[in-house]
Amino acid sequence: MREAQPVRIVVGEDEPLIRRGIVSALEEAGFEVVGVAGDADDLIRKAFAHKPDVVVTDIQMPPGGRDDGLRAAVQIRAAQPDVGVLILSQYLEAQYALALVGDRAEGVGYLLKQHVGDLSLFTDAVQRVSRGGSALDPEVVQRMVARPRTGGPLAELTAREREVMALMAEGRSNGGIAAELIVTVPAVERHVTSIFDKLGLRQAPEDHRRVLAVLQYLKRHA
Repeated sequence: MREAQPVRIVVGEDEPLIRRGIVSALEEAGFEVVGVAGDADDLIRKAFAHKPDVVVTDIQMPPGGRDDGLRAAVQIRAAQPDVGVLILSQYLEAQYALALVGDRAEGVGYLLKQHVGDLSLFTDAVQRVSRGGSALDPEVVQRMVARPRTGGPLAELTAREREVMALMAEGRSNGGIAAELIVTVPAVERHVTSIFDKLGLRQAPEDHRRVLAVLQYLKRHA
């Protein structure tokens, strides 16, 4: 039986010390870093050359020093839809997450740089993105949740369903949601089914419905 191949990653970060820290954390967790880039142009080249499973990149990178990393990630996603992208940012801005998601929430993540030191959170986000899931920083999700909701199907969600939806947006599994809310997994499953029904997501596999629900959630709250 063939052993599972490690997740292959290209890292984009212009600060050498931070870049080495990210690479070290990924390699210690069992990922394979196949390329590193110090600017957005090189990140695109490395992604096209190595065809990784995931690109992990800072938003702010040369040459412009603004959102060059984000724009490179969007370009990589457009050209290589199977490549997951995890964006690292110093700023808690929901619109960055939405710009990355575009029209599909599969294989995308947005994590605040201050949380990269939480190795469990960081490596779990990379793993989720590599499998086609979504992984949004809890603080970003909480900012979205705090915004007023008026009209549309999301307004029909109960308070508990909104809590479940927020945790789904973070990328949590039903078991993870149950542990966070201190409820049973069957209870979470009932809430998730109700969310799908209210959002009109009945005829699709559950994994796909989850990312579609997250996409609706992001567009409504960003």
